[in-house]
Amino acid sequence: MSRKSLIIGASGDIGFAISKKLGWMGNQLILHYNKNKQMIRSLEEELPNEQIIHVVQGDLTYKEGLQSFLEKLPHDVDHVIFASGITHFGLFQEMTDQDMDEMLSLHVKSPWKITQKLLPNMIRKKYGKIILITSIWGDIGASCEVAYSTVKGGQNTFVQALAKELGPSGIMVNGVSPGFIETKMNQHLSEEEQQMIIEEIPMQRKGKPEEVANAVGFLLSDQSSYINGEIIRINGAW
Repeated sequence: MSRKSLIIGASGDIGFAISKKLGWMGNQLILHYNKNKQMIRSLEEELPNEQIIHVVQGDLTYKEGLQSFLEKLPHDVDHVIFASGITHFGLFQEMTDQDMDEMLSLHVKSPWKITQKLLPNMIRKKYGKIILITSIWGDIGASCEVAYSTVKGGQNTFVQALAKELGPSGIMVNGVSPGFIETKMNQHLSEEEQQMIIEEIPMQRKGKPEEVANAVGFLLSDQSSYINGEIIRINGAW
């Protein structure tokens, strides 16, 4: 049976890999993006035409953008994967109110509001899977990424709490927590800084977006039928 999967942040490197994985698994895809339409076009070129059933643009970093997105969003969704993210690199004391509001809106309030919209239909069907792509920094924190660490930690707790609340309704909520992955989000690091991180990782390399996508594919499969409220760490034992 083909399931409808909503990927929030399908135009990011990890969201793109997840979308490809789920498309080739036979899922029908609803793709969200903010600015990078070219990545969505690439997905449309790579995947069979019937796999992508809807594309929705939305800037989820502010209230009006989130509300506009919710109004365009179909409610009949079986899976939702939250893969969008922005970081803020710098001293915490220099963060502006706008920086804080954007981080909270994208990483915390948007998952709250989107999940709220989708839950009534999931509860009616007694089926649904919700996955958040969190971060290693949500587990251990990172200097100069205090806000990002905070909101990712909040996502981890959201997963654990919501899984307890929704378990009796047949809905599963899990997280996938990547470590150092080869994405554009890490391009602010110099080659030397990246190499220093790699030397700390027991597997001695960056992870690939496809390796994160594989974990998502597993969580959406029948093989994960008793995994709920977990944060699966994809970090090479870092």
